[in-house]
Order: sequence, then structure tokens, then C-alpha cells
Amino acid sequence: MISYKFRMYPNKQQIERLDFALEMCRQTYNNLLGELKEQAVIDKNMIQQHILDLKIINPILKQIYSKTLQYECYRLFSNLSALSALKKKGRKVGALRFKGKNWFKTISYNQSGFSLEHTYKKNGRLKLSKVGDIKIKMHRQVEGNIKQITIKKENDKWFAFVISDGIKRLEHGNKVLGIDLGINNYLVDSEGNKVEHPKYYEKILPKLRKVHRNLSRKKKGSKNRLKARKSLNRIYEKLNNQRNDFLHKTSTDLIRKSKIIVFEDLNIKGMMMQKYFNAKNIADSSWNKFIKMLEYKAENAGVQVIKVNPRNTTKLCSNCGAMKSMHLWDRTYKCAECGYKANRDENSAINILGKGLAFVEMMSDFPSGEQLSMKQEAITST
Repeated sequence: MISYKFRMYPNKQQIERLDFALEMCRQTYNNLLGELKEQAVIDKNMIQQHILDLKIINPILKQIYSKTLQYECYRLFSNLSALSALKKKGRKVGALRFKGKNWFKTISYNQSGFSLEHTYKKNGRLKLSKVGDIKIKMHRQVEGNIKQITIKKENDKWFAFVISDGIKRLEHGNKVLGIDLGINNYLVDSEGNKVEHPKYYEKILPKLRKVHRNLSRKKKGSKNRLKARKSLNRIYEKLNNQRNDFLHKTSTDLIRKSKIIVFEDLNIKGMMMQKYFNAKNIADSSWNKFIKMLEYKAENAGVQVIKVNPRNTTKLCSNCGAMKSMHLWDRTYKCAECGYKANRDENSAINILGKGLAFVEMMSDFPSGEQLSMKQEAITST
């Protein structure tokens, strides 16, 4: 499956229809949730059948494409399954909540009720049943057959998320790299290559503070406060777009030049709690999102990704194996035993690579059946 995100440019009438469809889907979801709460024994078929009763009670629902209303039943039970899974993991979660206007932003066309045409260069037309023919900016061609289109409203902008059954494989290289994630440099690999940290949050912080102060002065419920909130949302939207763009480009570049990538299995939440003075920079780095991007792209390209225990990777000399205590402000590693001198992060990346290669060698000693039964996280115990 491939997901595409395209910007839509609906006219005034189409915006009104989209907003109306969004509101009707929200009300349908809330009504189905209310019906669910009244059931002693959960019956999905009965819940879905309740949509027909809602159309009789409120005939205005007939102006909405039926598949989008049916999808709300799927959404409800999908949320219920996710909640149940979290409870099984021991997480403390409450019951499903009714959706307010500001918490409901998507409508879905599943399998039918849409058609997408790429007209000229980046121009396209998206036809949605009961909405109309909408202009759409298509920066790339959709591969495969379209299975679902989800329409989302973000800061008064409309986007179409197109899901197709196409398969697009990323190409990978032949390098074997250890990766050390950091603050000063976003990452340093075992070959000494560095990727500078963009520090988008630090750059945009003065503007954020100004807009936050402006919002705090506005009267609650006023139109001026609504305008100030939209201005703040636009800044956060830009920050999120910049960060995602950087993470996608960096992770794709690593995949294209590697066949094995080794990085630390970091306890990011614990690091933020312990190193409170550096928590803002750690949060801005979005290491967890970067690692998840790297993992799903590696699976697509056939690249092996290995997580290793971060213990002593900074203190260990990558040349002779001697141990040395290192303060956070020590940026150069100097070994007293063998005289080895290197950048702190590069030395750490080499040690990370060494742990990863030791794991690969260990796994090669086991039959293929036993290899499948062993998780890569086993290396974290070494």
C-alpha cells in the first residue's frame, strides 16, 4: 500500500458541502457511539443498521454519500479495538468519547464514490460523490489502483490522502553503518559523516512566543482570539512540515546508501525526564519518529536495521577497547591507553556498529528457524 497526500483547492460551494459532510459524519459517529454505550452486548451489525434509522429520523443525512456514513461505524470499532489493545498492555485508558467539532477533521470515501484524474503537469481533478469536481495539486503520479481517499481539514486547508495498492521499492546501497543520534549534530555515522541538526524549533521560538502572548491577551470566545489561534496553528504547521521534510530526506538518504544500519535503542522518554535541561532539544529532534521512518523504509528496501544497547558506547575506545569517563561537554575522545583521538560522536558510532556486527555474527551461528524466533532486541541485554 502507498499513501499520497495532495492539496485540494475547493471553491466556496464545495467548501460548504465538505464542511456539511464533515459535520454529518461527526454527528453520525456520536450517535453510533451513544447506541454502543446503551448495548449490554456489543453487536456491530446492529450498530451499522442504526445508520438507516438515523436517515429516517434525520432525512438530511441522505445528502451525504452512504459509504462515508458507513465508514464511521468502522472508525468506531477501530477505535474500540485500539482502546482494548492498550488496556491489554496495562495502559490506563478511559472510555471512548464523543467527538466535538474541533476534534473531528476527516471524512473517508472507501472503495467507491470518487474518481481521480491527473490532467496536466501537477494539475488534477478529484470527483467526490455529493460534493463535486474539486481542483487538486498532484505533485506525483498515483501508482496502482486507488482503494480509499480520506479528506482532511487542516487549518482551513483541505487535503486528500490517497491510498493505493501500488508497490514502490526503495533502492539500497552496500554500506554497513553505525549511527549515533545527537543534539549538536543530528547524526554522525561510523565513517565520520555528519548531518547538521536543523534546530527548527529554536529558530521559530521567538515568533512562537510573540504569537502565544498575542493569543493570551484575547478575550475567550471572541473572533480576535479565533484569528490569533489560527495564526498560531499556521506556525506549528510550518514547524511540523519542516521537521517532517528533514526527517524524510535524512532517512531516505541513509537507506539509499546502506544495507545494514545499526543505531542505539534509546529510552527517549527516560532521557527527557532525567536530562530536563536538554529535554526541549531532545523533543525537537524527534528521534522516535525518525527511527520509525527508518524502519518502515528499511523494510520496503530490504535493509537490515539493528538496535543495540547504548550502554558505554560513548565511554569505550573504538580502537583498543579501553574505558574512559566522559562528561557531556567533552566533544573529543582522547584515549589515555593507545592515544586514539576522534570526535566523540564518531567514536560512539563506531562502537554502535561494532555491537551490531557482533549481533549479526551471533545470529549467523543459529539455524534459520531459530533466527526467526530471536528478536533483535536481545542485543540490548549485552
